[in-house]
Amino acid sequence: MAASGFSDLREKLKSMTPHRDDYGNKYQASNGSGKGRKRKYRESDDDEYEHSDDSSDLREQEARMVRSSVVQLSIFTPEECARIEERIDEVVAKAESGQYREHTVDRAPLRNKYFFGEGYTYGAQLERRGPGQERLYRKGEVDEIPSWVHELVIKRLVSNGVIPEGFVNSAVINDYQPGGCIVSHVDPLHIFARPIVSVSFFSDSALCFGCRFQFKPIRVSEPVFVLPVRRGSVTVLSGYAADDITHCIRPQDIKERRAVIILRKTKPDAPRLDSDSPLSSSPALRPAPLKAKRSHRKADPDAAHRPRVLEMDKEENRHPSLSRHRHHSASSEYYRRRAEDLDKHQESSGRKVKMRRN
Repeated sequence: MAASGFSDLREKLKSMTPHRDDYGNKYQASNGSGKGRKRKYRESDDDEYEHSDDSSDLREQEARMVRSSVVQLSIFTPEECARIEERIDEVVAKAESGQYREHTVDRAPLRNKYFFGEGYTYGAQLERRGPGQERLYRKGEVDEIPSWVHELVIKRLVSNGVIPEGFVNSAVINDYQPGGCIVSHVDPLHIFARPIVSVSFFSDSALCFGCRFQFKPIRVSEPVFVLPVRRGSVTVLSGYAADDITHCIRPQDIKERRAVIILRKTKPDAPRLDSDSPLSSSPALRPAPLKAKRSHRKADPDAAHRPRVLEMDKEENRHPSLSRHRHHSASSEYYRRRAEDLDKHQESSGRKVKMRRN
């Protein structure tokens, strides 16, 4: 079958991949050779594969491309993991007590994010949604990378040759509870350089590639490739795995609490909320500035200890039966006076009111 008969994977993931337009021709199939061909899908939204003898071969080819662009290393011992996990617990405790800046903490059901060094808007946090709309927060709106991340994690990666010294300026901690997930996505190409480095803690899990999420109820399609991630393992994404296929964490793969530290480098020209978009060259064509929505309401730490005055406890509402009686009496008096005034008006005018019979 000719290569032109197959859809590019990014067409399938149009709503998720911010690099479609910039990389649209990078992996096009070439003259029927089949090189770089993607999976073949129906045009409908049911996310099913076409029945083709080649579909399984295409999935295997794509899985090989993912596998070839992923590196996994075992660097951290169980003892080192335990020390780092204690520090992650300290981050959670600080966030709960309100010690971090507003945009450092991003809460979602069964998953909390903690941004350090650099934070960025994504998904429902943007008033204008869509691929490529992500923006870095203004400098200083998230907390600096904790010293223990440098000492216990980044230095080990540098000494093992995983990343060069000075590479990391963004660290994110994702803390998952059992059943938590993160939907299919590509780390924004206009914000982050490659590679994407992550280190897993607390428990084993899996990173899935090429899935599609559906909701109400939540369902996840069959992945192209499943990458087991063990406690203490380091995962490095680059090339195809980082740029041209989505990755996700499925709910069924989080059976126990799991945390991951994601280490990245932001691009020098990455757009910020208060900066001009690098994609617009003319002020007339410059898009309106994007504003971030607050993803959670800041808790009042004293609210639980403050005495609450309920409506039923207010002085005027302590005797509801008496209140109703007073209200009823006042209403009756009002209408009685209205009737008397009407009678006096009719007598003075000499007019008679004729009642209409039905």
